[in-house]
Amino acid sequence: MRLMTAAGPRTRDTGAARSLVLAVAAAITITVSGCSTTSPIDTISIDKAQGTDENISSLTDVIRRNPSDPEGYNVRGAAYGRSGQYRNAIEDFDRAIQLNPSFYQAYANRALIHRSMGNQNEAANDYNRALQINPRYDVAYIGRGNLYRQAGRIDEAMSDYNRAINLQTTDPRAYHNRGLIKQLRNQHPQAIEDFSTSISLAPNSPEPYNGRGISYVALNDDDNAFADFNRAVELNQRVAESWANQALIYERRGDKKRAARSYARAAQLDPKYRPAIDGLARVR
Repeated sequence: MRLMTAAGPRTRDTGAARSLVLAVAAAITITVSGCSTTSPIDTISIDKAQGTDENISSLTDVIRRNPSDPEGYNVRGAAYGRSGQYRNAIEDFDRAIQLNPSFYQAYANRALIHRSMGNQNEAANDYNRALQINPRYDVAYIGRGNLYRQAGRIDEAMSDYNRAINLQTTDPRAYHNRGLIKQLRNQHPQAIEDFSTSISLAPNSPEPYNGRGISYVALNDDDNAFADFNRAVELNQRVAESWANQALIYERRGDKKRAARSYARAAQLDPKYRPAIDGLARVR
């Protein structure tokens, strides 16, 4: 999920900085004919480079020159969050909100950190506050929807994704995550439409290809499923799910040798990934 700045990008020398983007992580597993997919949730993919002394020092210099600018704290908080320094991130977002109680982006950013720390109630409160301030903030709807979805509150999650999409969001996660709910409801043609929209918005992300491929499997369209799983592998060869999904198609085609190779690669990447472990046992 994105950690957002208050306005458009400015240079560090003027006291504001670029938006920092949080990667997505795996969350909910959907089983379709022995194949599974995962989706992004509000947790943070750690990038220690964001927390280097040099980077943090540069952002601290921005704050020193502009101590009353809440955007400086918001951006440094994003850098702390990306580097896994969650408590420092919380302190910076707290300060940004203290300086500007209407800073809805900082509330949503703090919610993301709370979510990553397992503070579900605090995360929900911050998303709610962000939406009270700006009822058209798509990022907060998506974040809160992800929180609902992980808690099993699927109808509420769907409502939030729909709100973001009705606001004409260009965030691919809204479509991807709504597609996953449609998969849970066995609405596979509609899920494929959502995954396709997500792909159009984020063509270099493997997750929507895996999601769409699984719906193709559910519809017994192995050719399109195989194309999607292969594309997911091409985009990121370190995702266990993509290799296991590819292996499933090999297995369904009776090519146990290639299936075993792909399942083995998935198990190597994630030794606890059950679809890979179980699949490898079947084809060996």
